[in-house]
Amino acid sequence: MLLTFRTSRPGARAPRRLKAALLASAVSVCLVAASAPAEPLGVGDRLFPYLGNPGYDVASYDLSFTYTGSHSKPLQAVTTIDARTTAALDRINLDFAHGTVESVEVDGRPASYTSAGEDLVVTPERSLPQGTRTRITVRHTSDPSTTGDGDGGWVRTEDGLAMANQADAAHLVFPCNDHPSDKAMFTIRVTAPNAYTAVANGLPAGVDKSGATTTWTYRTRHPMATELAQVSIGRSAVLRRTGPHDLPMRDVVPAQDRERLRPWLEKTPDQIAWMESKVGRYPFETYGLLMADASTGFELETQTISLFEKGLFTEPAYPKWYVESVMVHELSHQWFGDSVSPRTWSDVWLNEGHATWYEELYAEETAHRPMEDRMKAAYSASDRWRAAGGPPALPKAPAPGQKISLFRPNIYDGAALALYALRQEIGRPAFERVERTWVRVHRDATATTADFEDLAARISGRDLTGFFKAWLYDEKTPPMPGHPDWKPAPSAAPQGPPAKK
Repeated sequence: MLLTFRTSRPGARAPRRLKAALLASAVSVCLVAASAPAEPLGVGDRLFPYLGNPGYDVASYDLSFTYTGSHSKPLQAVTTIDARTTAALDRINLDFAHGTVESVEVDGRPASYTSAGEDLVVTPERSLPQGTRTRITVRHTSDPSTTGDGDGGWVRTEDGLAMANQADAAHLVFPCNDHPSDKAMFTIRVTAPNAYTAVANGLPAGVDKSGATTTWTYRTRHPMATELAQVSIGRSAVLRRTGPHDLPMRDVVPAQDRERLRPWLEKTPDQIAWMESKVGRYPFETYGLLMADASTGFELETQTISLFEKGLFTEPAYPKWYVESVMVHELSHQWFGDSVSPRTWSDVWLNEGHATWYEELYAEETAHRPMEDRMKAAYSASDRWRAAGGPPALPKAPAPGQKISLFRPNIYDGAALALYALRQEIGRPAFERVERTWVRVHRDATATTADFEDLAARISGRDLTGFFKAWLYDEKTPPMPGHPDWKPAPSAAPQGPPAKK
């Protein structure tokens, strides 16, 4: 995700056994007797302790939404979850809020349910043994009038809706296991009046018109974290083209703006080719941009279809090189964050640091904006960023009972600075091998900071324990290899680059 500063910036976002291990860390609390009070659970994430649920591993989601054309009316929805239990369960906790549950079934039988915090707690007729495959069907509403105003979830556009679920808002839209450690396949169906067009993650799997409405179906071919789900409903034009290796591409724009926005969209195939030259083949079945006529304050790397504010491309104050670098930021997330997802939210620097890295590298190579200049500025501000939000791989946790504002400068420019230091430390050839190997080995899975450290050490043939401790976890920024003249700015110095989200 990249926060776009509209006034200040234009001068200058697992293998099953590993997922099961994380879920098992909190599984003991899930073995609750049916008579005990329902309670919200989580998978033990230190930054989002209420997210996710132990005791099961989701294989797939089937989401159906019916949109009437009104922002103020809840969508009728059905969420079907196919999962495998990783522990014996008397109850199943799902993350869900901002909707009304109408009924729940488990394996075709009615189940009782209640709410606890932001959890939907389901009690099936029969307990589920460990290793059981189960299907949970929830009929509910999904209410755009209670999301999108800072909490995330549905975003209201001028002519419809879109989604922005990062980091903890997918459960404001549909019941789910809302943590990136539990990736799953998705089928998404949207029924809307015929004047609207619906687009979602993945590839089209059917368009069925019935009277005054049309149902659009999409399926992913790769697993996806809930925070990356996207549904666009609007009076939209879908522009199609072919990318590298005959990659099918589709962009979604307000119909009246298609010609105005087309020149920007035509840049994407070359940007994909540029990223492939750095880290290897694009990891998904399709790509495109969703340009929403909305004011969100950020751009977002939803899987296979990145969300952008239309204004980023129509506001003349933004330099061309800056807009293109933002496009590459979100594109690079398809490798770093989407294909390779963070095991915990403390690992999010791997998403944003890499996206910032390739954003800067692209600006350097195509617009002659030296990366070293931005890295030197980031180094100057790094101590302040660490003091305010924690080091890159150890963001400060929220106060008890509070939600966290995770997207801080030190997981963007501060994390890119750590990658720059790594390249300085082990050399460009080894660093580039680390990058390519990382996205290949962990494709369609989740990974941790420790995994990245181990890979860098193995490829470089170096003991990097002290290096990573200093750059990723220490309170103070260590000296930059090769740049002994770089110094952190005094605490009273002006702030560095704008914060991102």
